[in-house]
Amino acid sequence: MTQPPHDEPTASSPEELRVQVERTRHELGETVEVLAARTDVKARAQEKAAEVKDQAAAKAGELKEQAALKAGELKAKAAQAASRVQDKLPDPVKAKAAQAAGQARAKAAQAGQAWQERTPEPVRAGTAQGARMARDNRSLLLAAAAAGAVAWLMCRRKA
Repeated sequence: MTQPPHDEPTASSPEELRVQVERTRHELGETVEVLAARTDVKARAQEKAAEVKDQAAAKAGELKEQAALKAGELKAKAAQAASRVQDKLPDPVKAKAAQAAGQARAKAAQAGQAWQERTPEPVRAGTAQGARMARDNRSLLLAAAAAGAVAWLMCRRKA
């Protein structure tokens, strides 16, 4: 016969013995389930992958928010810099720039019309899509142009 566990007294009746056996079976079943879960490498790998995926998604969200904030800050700084540059330009330069812009627009319209007459449809469609994207991101493009102008002026001033 086997010895009873040290922490449990021996059963005094058959009914008590059945209860102890049932409890032991239940505890053994739970222990086997825990051990089986620990040895199920595929399930553990899937759990870990899901956890890492969730962490990556959270980090991506944080980085996206930070990038949006930085872009807003840079846009505001570029607008301020462009405004300062425009304020410092003399009136004759502003007038000449406006005149040159008008002439450039007229020439661009003529060139655009000639281009449309001679260009195949697939090329025009792709170009139109690029133009739409530029219009949709106009403020970003203007901010980048202003920042470039400011950088050019600062480099020119240092030289």
